[in-house]
Amino acid sequence: MKPLSVPERLAKNRFNLDEEESHIEVNQEIARATGTGRAIVACCPAHVYAEEPDGTISVEYAACLECGTCLAVAAPGALKWHYPRGGFGVQFREG
Repeated sequence: MKPLSVPERLAKNRFNLDEEESHIEVNQEIARATGTGRAIVACCPAHVYAEEPDGTISVEYAACLECGTCLAVAAPGALKWHYPRGGFGVQFREG
C-alpha cells in the first residue's frame, strides 16, 4: 500500500465551521504597519490568509489547521486568535 502524501492526508480532515464566530481576526493597521500581513500569508500551511489588491489581509478561517504558525510570525496585536468553540474547528482523521 502506497503511503499517502501530505495533501492527501489533509484532504481527509473534517472541518466543523462555526458560522457565528471566527476564531481569527486581523488588525489591519498593525499588520500593514509592521509588514506582518505578508509574513502571515506566506507562512500559513493551509493558505487561510490572502492579501487583497487594496493591501488588506482576508481570512478564510474555515480551513484553519489550528497550528499557530501565524501567531509565531505575527507582530504583537496583529492577530486576535483563539481556538474555536467546543465542537468546532478541524478534526484530524489521518496521522
